Amino acid sequence: DLHRRRHSFPTRRSSDLVPVVAVEQEDLPDARVVEPLADVLDHADQRVEDVRARGRKGWLAAFRDATVLKVAYGWGLRRRELTMLETVDFGRNPKAPEFGDVGVLSVRWGKAKSGGPPRRRSVLSVFPWAVEVVQEWVSEVRPLYAASSPVLWPTERDSRMGIVYVNKVFARYRDELGLPAELGPHCLRHSYVTHLIEDGWDPLFVQQQVGHAWASTTAIYTGVSSDYKNVVLRRALDERFKFGGT
Repeated sequence: DLHRRRHSFPTRRSSDLVPVVAVEQEDLPDARVVEPLADVLDHADQRVEDVRARGRKGWLAAFRDATVLKVAYGWGLRRRELTMLETVDFGRNPKAPEFGDVGVLSVRWGKAKSGGPPRRRSVLSVFPWAVEVVQEWVSEVRPLYAASSPVLWPTERDSRMGIVYVNKVFARYRDELGLPAELGPHCLRHSYVTHLIEDGWDPLFVQQQVGHAWASTTAIYTGVSSDYKNVVLRRALDERFKFGGT
């Protein structure tokens, strides 16, 4: 049953999570906290199940909200980029045919330079689980809204979801879990950067994915875990001593 299916977050569990940089502006490198990203996404999933089990209205909105947070993380999006998405913004990537029609995301409302128009960029899909989330939403769940426009996140009033609503959704789940008030939806974007770096993706690729003009900005976003740093250290030491280093 679609409505009872849990929208899982299979790539990382709470015990696997790395530091999340919880800042709402890209120029603030100081505010960092370590909290479990997966807990927030799992909690959003659980809310869908709870609402449905109690036979209450609102399961569709809860399902949408859980999907919104996963897409924010799955493509490393800013809040405005996220809320301005439309169904036509996803497309095929010939180099990744296994992702079907969700191989690349065209971001039309990227952060503008001072006085300039929104900057566009293409974000390649990298997480198979995120592709499945979008495919399910677009083909099976979103049609239940009977939206009259191609907005990806329609509301019950047939309008577009706003940034303030995204903030409220994240804050609600954060507070219900007892997480620090400093955490906001932007931490999902920071987590995306950190996890790609930890998983070995090229830093230039990550920089281009999130639309940073400067590598130094991407570096601010990256808060690698102590486990990751120890892995890198161990790898370097093993290589050194393997070749007779001292």
